[in-house]
Amino acid sequence: MTLLSSCTIFIAKVFPLVKFEMLESHQVKVYVLKTLCLFSVLLNYEGILRSQSAMEETDREAVATAVQRVAGMLQRPDQLDKVEQYRRREARKKASVEARLKAAIQSQLDGVRTGLSQLHNALNDVKDIQQSLIDVNKDWRQSINAIENLKDVKDAVVQHSQLAAAVENLKNIFSVPEIVRETQDLIERGELLQAHRKLMDLECSRDNLMYEQYRMDSKNTHDMNLIHTYFGEMQKLSEELAKQLWMVVQRFLVTVRRDPTLLVSVVRIIEREEKIDRRMLDRKKQTGFIPPGRPKKWKENMFNILERTVSIRIEGTQADSRGSDKMWLVRHLEIIRKYVLDDLLVAKTLLDQCFPPHYDIFKRLLSMYHQALSTRMQELAAEDLEANEIVSLLTWVLNTYKSTEMMGNSELSPEVDANSLNLLLSQNVVDELLSKYMSTLTSNIIGWLRKALETDKKDWVKETEPEADQDGYYQTTLPAIVFQMFEQNLQVAAQISEDLKTKVLLLCLQQMNSFLTRYKDEAQFYKEEHLKNRQYPQCYVQYMIAVINNCQTFKESIISLKRKYLKVEMEETLSSSHASMDAILDIIAKEGCSSLLDEVFMDLEPHLNELMTKKWLLGSNAVGTICVTVEDYFNDFAKIKKPYKKTMTMEAHRKVVVEYIRAIMLKRISFKNAEERKEGAEKMIKEAEQFRFLFRKLASGSGEDTEGLCGIIEAIAEVIKLTDPSLLYLEVSTLVSKYPDIRDDHIAALLTVRGDASRDMKQTIIETLDQGPSQPNPNYVPIFKEITVPTLNVAKLLK
Repeated sequence: MTLLSSCTIFIAKVFPLVKFEMLESHQVKVYVLKTLCLFSVLLNYEGILRSQSAMEETDREAVATAVQRVAGMLQRPDQLDKVEQYRRREARKKASVEARLKAAIQSQLDGVRTGLSQLHNALNDVKDIQQSLIDVNKDWRQSINAIENLKDVKDAVVQHSQLAAAVENLKNIFSVPEIVRETQDLIERGELLQAHRKLMDLECSRDNLMYEQYRMDSKNTHDMNLIHTYFGEMQKLSEELAKQLWMVVQRFLVTVRRDPTLLVSVVRIIEREEKIDRRMLDRKKQTGFIPPGRPKKWKENMFNILERTVSIRIEGTQADSRGSDKMWLVRHLEIIRKYVLDDLLVAKTLLDQCFPPHYDIFKRLLSMYHQALSTRMQELAAEDLEANEIVSLLTWVLNTYKSTEMMGNSELSPEVDANSLNLLLSQNVVDELLSKYMSTLTSNIIGWLRKALETDKKDWVKETEPEADQDGYYQTTLPAIVFQMFEQNLQVAAQISEDLKTKVLLLCLQQMNSFLTRYKDEAQFYKEEHLKNRQYPQCYVQYMIAVINNCQTFKESIISLKRKYLKVEMEETLSSSHASMDAILDIIAKEGCSSLLDEVFMDLEPHLNELMTKKWLLGSNAVGTICVTVEDYFNDFAKIKKPYKKTMTMEAHRKVVVEYIRAIMLKRISFKNAEERKEGAEKMIKEAEQFRFLFRKLASGSGEDTEGLCGIIEAIAEVIKLTDPSLLYLEVSTLVSKYPDIRDDHIAALLTVRGDASRDMKQTIIETLDQGPSQPNPNYVPIFKEITVPTLNVAKLLK
């Protein structure tokens, strides 16, 4: 067995003899240290022995290495002369190594010798300590009986302690009734600190007596009840004092302004009670005894009362209901805002000074107000709110609450960080309210638009002209009413959030689209009702002009609304909707213009029927009357806004020319000779000039081409005026080249009006023109396709 193994076995046998209690002994500590030192020495000695066992292997390796070195030294014959020199050098090296090795071994042996000596001494010390422990154990067992014999002494000590406590509190015991009366008087006079001091003395006397009784006999409930009954009035005093404290706490905002000392006294009393509660709970952990009524938890009760007071203050601000005041919610929220801001400012500036720092009273009060507001907002959200009330509530919750008007007020910073406050309403509740608002708003907008249209329709049948704007254009109040309503709702939505504003704008434009369809139908119905009796309504033309102008106003208002409330990136999503509304408005305006022109041409019909008749040829002034009538109507049409006025003038010009040419094609007259043809043609040219003058006057500043259309009449007149029939084909072909939409029946009717073309000539001209190539002017707008010739085909005309 190696020396290391023997040492390990020795330590394993010795250490169990050392008990834990002995480790406190100085001798044992010395013994342990010596043992560990010896163990370290033995480990070193074991290492030396292992080194010696490895020396033989090392010797063999050294011989092999020496052989290699000698072989390396004696590689050449001339090196044999240096053998003696090599031998002496190696001998010196060997002597040096052996000397160092001997010194090291001697040092290790000295260490082992010292370790063995210390190990022997430690063994003797362990045997002495073991014997001492046996003696101590024997003495301890003999002392147990002596301790049991001291029980009577212990009981006597306990009884003496109880009697000492009774003697100490004897004066208080006999004066309990008097102290109770004094305390009651102090409470009634509001001297709360003094009253609490006396109450504490009474409680201390009672608690000490009960504690001593508990120590003597914890199961003796009779004596405990006797003490409790004797001090029974004290409990009533405690409750009365607490009642006074809570009254002060409930009025903390008033008290801190008028009498902060009273509030400080209340806090001091509560702090005293908290210390007593902690002391009694600590004693309960040690002894199991706690006086009746403890812990009072007055600090916890104070915060509960503060929380109830804040809740009542928030709820009590509602002075009106929806039935008595439509603005009840706005008023209620504004009162809450003012009260909460004032209360928190008071709490920050005054209340903090009345409470200990560890109460952190301002933050706790802020949390109470936030929770009370959250509860109140949830109660309001659960009610059946109208759309404007939902907006008021959400605006207050999402914006006003954290704004500078309330929690973001500079006087509350840095204690209040508005951005770190949670939302008063959860996102789910907010989403539900927004959904309800959008649904209600949709219904309201539909109703408002319907009502606005009905009101506008009533204006259409008035006997007075509609109002004119600052530029003199007729208009009704419909666009202003509609877009004022849209503006109000968008402004309200913008107060809540950008997202809601965008949703409301989309809703408004969507409903506007539907509304314009109804508006178009109502305008069409208005026209149809007028046609049944053209005398009613009296101001039909003026109100139809107003309807047309409204279309332009609607267009401008839609653009303005989008530019003001719609983000640039959202415009593309509404492009199709905008285009649809523009298309409907253009249709309404176009149909309105058409109905007004129909009104004009219904009055012109008798005079148009005189054209190209014998009466006309003999000097009828039908065209003069037509021009006067058109000009008279266009005096009213001047109240139409420019985009539609220009269209109106162009359409009137075109329609007059078309009706004039249609009168020619109706073949009401057939000139009998060249004189009549010349007279008729000159009259046509003159009347074309009258039309040109009229429409140049009406279109002044609009850039309308008044030459081309009247030129058609003059071109036809040239064909009629032609005196040489042999040139008729050339003149007709010139006419066809200018106006390529002219048909065979038009040419036949024109030749019939001339009155001198034979059947063969007509057929020849028509057949020749059919074979000729057509090269239409790309800028020419067809006009003859609108003109029909009476139902006689070309063959019949030729016959």
